[in-house]
Amino acid sequence: MKLENSKILVTGGAGFIGSNLVDRLLEQDNEVVCLDNFATGKRKNLAEALKHPRFTLIEGDIRNEKDCAKAVAGCDYVLHQAALGSVPRSIQDPATSVDVNIGGFVKMLFAAKEAGVKRFVYAASSSTYGDHPALPKVEHVIGNSLSPYAITKYVDELFAKNFSDIYGIETIGLRYFNVFGRRQDPNGAYAAVIPKFVSSLIRHESPKINGDGSYSRDFTYIENVIQVNELAAAAPTSQIKARLQQYREATPGVPESKEGGGLAEVFNVAYGERASLNELAEALKEGLSVYDPKIKHVEFQYGPARAGDVPHSLASIDKGRMVLGYAPQYSLRTGLEEACAWYWETLSV
Repeated sequence: MKLENSKILVTGGAGFIGSNLVDRLLEQDNEVVCLDNFATGKRKNLAEALKHPRFTLIEGDIRNEKDCAKAVAGCDYVLHQAALGSVPRSIQDPATSVDVNIGGFVKMLFAAKEAGVKRFVYAASSSTYGDHPALPKVEHVIGNSLSPYAITKYVDELFAKNFSDIYGIETIGLRYFNVFGRRQDPNGAYAAVIPKFVSSLIRHESPKINGDGSYSRDFTYIENVIQVNELAAAAPTSQIKARLQQYREATPGVPESKEGGGLAEVFNVAYGERASLNELAEALKEGLSVYDPKIKHVEFQYGPARAGDVPHSLASIDKGRMVLGYAPQYSLRTGLEEACAWYWETLSV
């Protein structure tokens, strides 16, 4: 199911995930609006989009109500990717993470409601599962939050449900699990683990693993994320509700729906397999040594575990499969093949 011939707002559209969504939506004959303040996004990510006649860039902030209203005017859908990511950033500066991730989220959600959008799809986070030890993670069972960032993303889900009940706006949250792929920035203090490791390996420098490397993650390639965003926006409401009922009947422990006037659901976005950081390190060395055999011999360093990190993460994607038809095509290995090729071309020059 694809989004075609629609007008779509992508907030944070100059970022890693947002810019990939922008490009795909433009390929499919949509009119696309990007709202970004370039706090973390990059203009170079929009290089191709800016040449497209059906693309509009609004340089603005989701914390500004006028910017939100301007960006969403006339749009059919919102794909809300704008946020301040990173657990460490939120621990060092919780106030700004709250201001952007909650304050900006509510302003954007309200503007979407006022504009009468068909559906508001937003980037949620696997950090919401917190300290709950069970694996795999299922959407209806969460633990205590381990960071300010995790709290902000959970509060977003609460607001989405509340707005759906009060105003009837349809919302779908996508709990991303360790997304990676082209355009993910390897630089900066808060860079994600894969591009950070890749950047070091290409320079023949020893990447640093936080902890002993046994922590594991459900790494999710960008193409899987693009697929599920389209499904979440385009799936008919009647189909979603019917399949949700089937999912509840087939899955022990899922609470009964308490929906108000609208639709408010969350879905895991992952591949459904996990790899340890040590396994990731070896896979990256293998993938990059195709381009430079010396990379095979680069050793990794180990340091203390990072505050706020969850030891293990693995998603159940049963709900997304059954309700949205989510069928991720890229495993960690197949995603790394494409990602390593992109990073080599981009970083080795």
